[in-house]
Amino acid sequence: MKNAGTGLSADKAPDYDVVIVGGGMVGSMLAAALATKTTLKVAVLENQLPEPMAAGTDEPYDIRVSALSIASQRMLENVDAWQGILNRRACPYEQMLVWDGETTGRTHFRASEIGATALGHIVENRVIQLALLDVLTVSEAVDYRCPSRLLSFQPTADRIVCELDDESDHENTSITTRLLVGADGAQSIVRELAGIQIQRSSYPQHALVASVETVLPQQDITWQRFQPTGPEAMLPLCGHRASMVWYHTEEEVQRLKALSDEAFIAALEQTFPEQLGGIQRVLARGSFPIAKAHAKRYMAQRIALVGDAAHTVHPLAGQGVNLGLLDAAALADVIIGAIEQNRDIGAHRVLRQYERWRRGDNAMMISVLDGFYHAFKPQPQAVQTIRSTALNIADNAALLKRFVMRYAMGTAGNLPTLAR
Repeated sequence: MKNAGTGLSADKAPDYDVVIVGGGMVGSMLAAALATKTTLKVAVLENQLPEPMAAGTDEPYDIRVSALSIASQRMLENVDAWQGILNRRACPYEQMLVWDGETTGRTHFRASEIGATALGHIVENRVIQLALLDVLTVSEAVDYRCPSRLLSFQPTADRIVCELDDESDHENTSITTRLLVGADGAQSIVRELAGIQIQRSSYPQHALVASVETVLPQQDITWQRFQPTGPEAMLPLCGHRASMVWYHTEEEVQRLKALSDEAFIAALEQTFPEQLGGIQRVLARGSFPIAKAHAKRYMAQRIALVGDAAHTVHPLAGQGVNLGLLDAAALADVIIGAIEQNRDIGAHRVLRQYERWRRGDNAMMISVLDGFYHAFKPQPQAVQTIRSTALNIADNAALLKRFVMRYAMGTAGNLPTLAR
């Protein structure tokens, strides 16, 4: 007997248990979790491998960095990828300072206040991806197909047939799987082909990101000052390095990008707080628009979405990657639970469990960050006073402060097993 329109025998097992479209940080985390915690056969479809980076390298920093939470660190440790990050480079930070540029309101978070040694680490996205790739390339359970691109898919009762544009060393460009996962970013082809709608809106801001060499040595603090035009942030990197983030209008960001290095350094030193210190040189700079988006569903027939394919948030708190990694860990938990109960990992009831778990948490974070954005827009004096008072209260309220820190570290709430 054959499935109509597929040419596949109904009794033939699918080629893979799980196919993950997208081998970035989130997709690779899911693959690593399944490879280390299950016996499932997994395929990862990726267009381009990250550029290699040798251990102990002193090469220039990538412009794309992430503030990894303690929960993300635990997840990476639990899939044997954290050491690969440390072998390359990661910058821990022990403090976080947030203050209002228009008032005296400020909150200073210190890891020591909750008995921790760090609040998180600043790590290049490429380093995270490479460390996870180290795990995947030695796993016999993972088939990492690169370059490979999903063209289309067709769900059937017990599997999905995927058609690929595949330039890897595989002969077959038509593969089958019990579960297809979209980890392919904000412009997800999986989400589009599945007909899952997404609510999206843009902020009237762009983010200018610059990697710089600083006069001051490595700092142990990440800080953010809120201005009416948008936040100004500093993320410490190893040695005399820092990542600067400057939120402003699109026009102003484009003007700043076009400046010479000397003029750009002068603009940074004139505008950013004195905590930055002097800048010796600009290593790289770029910009991107800011938007929030949330998929109306995280699942369809034998399909699940994770990471930016399901949601994007305002980057002011650096939570985007952490949320995506939690998605991956939660989906892995749900899949493992289904296996233990001898249930179909692609069944609607199984995927609905994942959707209920993560969609509500992500919706709350989108709302919180959107609230921060609106609270620090130009406001009447009365609102500024309330805003300043709230920051000062948070700075002096020990219980509230500890709760906020644990939430920012990802150690509060309903955590997946890998994050505990």
